[in-house]
Amino acid sequence: MSDILSKTQVEHFITEGFVSIDNAFTTQTANEVVSRLWKDIPFDRYDPESWTEPVVRLGMYSEKAFLDSINTPRLHTAFDQLVGADKWLPCQSVGAFPVRFPSDKLPNDTGKHVDAGFPGEDPGNYFEWRVNVRSKGRALLMLVLYSDVSDNDAPTIIYKKSHTDIARILSKEGSSGLSFMELAARANDLPDREEAFATGKAGTVYLCHPFLVHAAQAHTGSTPKFMAQPPLLLKNELTINGINNKLTPIEQAIRSALG
Repeated sequence: MSDILSKTQVEHFITEGFVSIDNAFTTQTANEVVSRLWKDIPFDRYDPESWTEPVVRLGMYSEKAFLDSINTPRLHTAFDQLVGADKWLPCQSVGAFPVRFPSDKLPNDTGKHVDAGFPGEDPGNYFEWRVNVRSKGRALLMLVLYSDVSDNDAPTIIYKKSHTDIARILSKEGSSGLSFMELAARANDLPDREEAFATGKAGTVYLCHPFLVHAAQAHTGSTPKFMAQPPLLLKNELTINGINNKLTPIEQAIRSALG
């Protein structure tokens, strides 16, 4: 398959930290995923009065519709362009689903953060998972939309260029890097960055640099938001030394941030 991302889009990924792909998978697949998720949600799909919490957390589904959504030829080609052919692992499950509902209650998970890539001393405690400057374990953060998401539907807040700030912080922390919580604490002290919102039709996928700072927000619309946040896994750590034009876009972004 020919390239999915244009040179302009690849450059946007390097400089801004993300790129979106419309129609990455079909509406039919999105509908199948949403219908399956409703079976595990403790609310009545057709009774908004029953939607009593702002967030219901589901995760780690590996049924066919889920895998079909994140393993399309279009996405695999984009992975090759951004991460490098043979440098990533196909997704075997879809990660966390923070399903967001219109609610008078404020969600308790709206802090700025960067998703971690490899376990710390306690693999079962995600808050102790870590991030290092070579992004061990994680090639991309993906924001996968299974429902239409407008500005009112709690779109994820993306902080443009923040991946460069995180790269500079991690460059001083060696191979062990920082834990999820340590990096989250630093995220609140970063330079102010322009915000973008992960909106789009069901089937849209945002491919984000693994160091990109992002945050959830409250839902002010009327329709539940279905989005997954699976990682694209790396086979090995990234290379950030050597000749810049031989580095992949994800590596170039880090190299450029470090000067």
